[in-house]
Amino acid sequence: MQPVLGAEPPSIRLADTGLIIRPQVSLTPYTSYRVGGPAEWFATPRNQLELEETLAWANDQGLPITLLGAGSNLLVSDRGLPGLVLCTRYFRHSQFDAETGRVTVAAGEPLPKLAWQAAERGWQGLEWAVGIPGTVGGAVVMNAGAHQSCTADVLVNAQVLTPAGLAETLMLNDLEYSYRTSSLQGNANRFVAQATFQLQPGADPNLVIANTRAHKEHRQKTQPYNLPSCGSVFRNPSPRTAGWLIEQTGLKGYQIGGAQVAHRHANFILNCGSATASDVLRLIHHVQEQVEQHWQLLLHPEVKVIGEFQGA
Repeated sequence: MQPVLGAEPPSIRLADTGLIIRPQVSLTPYTSYRVGGPAEWFATPRNQLELEETLAWANDQGLPITLLGAGSNLLVSDRGLPGLVLCTRYFRHSQFDAETGRVTVAAGEPLPKLAWQAAERGWQGLEWAVGIPGTVGGAVVMNAGAHQSCTADVLVNAQVLTPAGLAETLMLNDLEYSYRTSSLQGNANRFVAQATFQLQPGADPNLVIANTRAHKEHRQKTQPYNLPSCGSVFRNPSPRTAGWLIEQTGLKGYQIGGAQVAHRHANFILNCGSATASDVLRLIHHVQEQVEQHWQLLLHPEVKVIGEFQGA
């Protein structure tokens, strides 16, 4: 591991793969909210060997590790994150097995891209995922879902890595899935490297494409896509949705700093161009307080808040 010449402060080049780990990289371009301070160390592995070596390096250094996929469903502190941030968005591959109907996909593969790949083959089971702006790794961790379907409906297993870079395969039951959560959430000792899904091949591709497109169009009509956001901020309580509760509380359009409750869908908080992560978090807390006062119900965030926030 040698410093890269000319870099101030020096980056680290890993010996086996040559992957460069850079210091003090702003995370703003890597989050869908377009907010967030710098990562102490930052790397973008493109294959499993690079991922394993980078994890092992951080483990040897005693650094905390954060995996970052598409940066959606995530609110990163303005102060940034300590340790190593591993951005997996360039770690992509997919393998479709026509005999079994299974597809094995790297953690960084975007869900919409995977949904279209399946549809074009006439494979059913991922039509619901086309509008989710996340990666496979994130979907496995949080049990991403839409249109009454979710990751747990199609997942066979997930390959995870320990901080030392050792691989382990977890079956569906090992993940203890429930609504928008799994045993991997908050687990700093297991990182998703790839996942295998069971789909249903053999359908008319035109039909699957049409269904996939309908799901995409529905999301575009009902959710705001014109400004940065993390998607749905709160989990839906039963029987009402979070968006309905927030709208009925009169919070559509309410703004703190550059963060605003969306007019089109009240369960979205938008970055209107100048928001900080602190603005977004303050607005999340305000919405929680107002909804609890009106409905005696506490909304639980779906967005994952990471890093240190002043006064939080």
